[in-house]
Amino acid sequence: MQREALSPADLIDLIRYPILDLHRDAARTLTHHCREQLDRSGACELPGFLTPSAVDLLTREGDTLSTLAYHSESRGTPYLEIPDRMLPEDHPRRILDGTSVGVVAYDQFPPDSLMRRLYEWDPLMEFIGAALGKERLYRYADPFGALNLAVMRDGERLHWHFDQTDFVTSIALRPAEQGGDFDYVPLIRSATDENYPRVQRLLLGDEREVVRVPMTPGTLLLFEGRNSIHRVTSIRGNITRLVALLAYDTKPGTRSSKLLQRARYGREA
Repeated sequence: MQREALSPADLIDLIRYPILDLHRDAARTLTHHCREQLDRSGACELPGFLTPSAVDLLTREGDTLSTLAYHSESRGTPYLEIPDRMLPEDHPRRILDGTSVGVVAYDQFPPDSLMRRLYEWDPLMEFIGAALGKERLYRYADPFGALNLAVMRDGERLHWHFDQTDFVTSIALRPAEQGGDFDYVPLIRSATDENYPRVQRLLLGDEREVVRVPMTPGTLLLFEGRNSIHRVTSIRGNITRLVALLAYDTKPGTRSSKLLQRARYGREA
């Protein structure tokens, strides 16, 4: 089938993941499975969500777009905020580490981009909402942050951090030659307990509780990163790691701050 003739539904293995009618028993079983995984570990992996041919097409599209990526380097705490100098130097809210990554912003995806068309497709958003147990989702209103392509090359990495959003949706397209592993510690903190001793042990090198998610092309990952600390290990080799990041929220009109836009995209909306 010609690329131009493809619909978003053609990109998904609908036999394995019957997402088009959420009222059918098969779809309800799937969304129940997702919520069970999320409740247990804060993450839900759906391997083979994209068909092999879709992965090939989207990876080629990603390679073309990757030349537009804005690459940045920064240092910060796991809490993505200014360190509290009143705390001891080895407190998690004062421990700094480095992040370096390239990002293609939403407005850099052409209107006929397959990934953009998949992101803007209502049945996918509705399925993700059901899988997360949310009554309704909305796409980000941010002209940069609604859809991103994370482009990571040799030496780049994401340090240990908690997300400031309730959930993140990603689609793996291509792993690095070496490294680029997604690591996390499930539900290491909660809304009522920051659990600083466990976080501190992790930051100082105790990785016994770390779970590693294989970087398998075509996998849809639903991840609740507000309470599960996570990272991407350093990329090594000449193969660029590509991951699509699809941004949704439970309320309309969500946008990134000007500060975040400058740091992540090198410009403001």
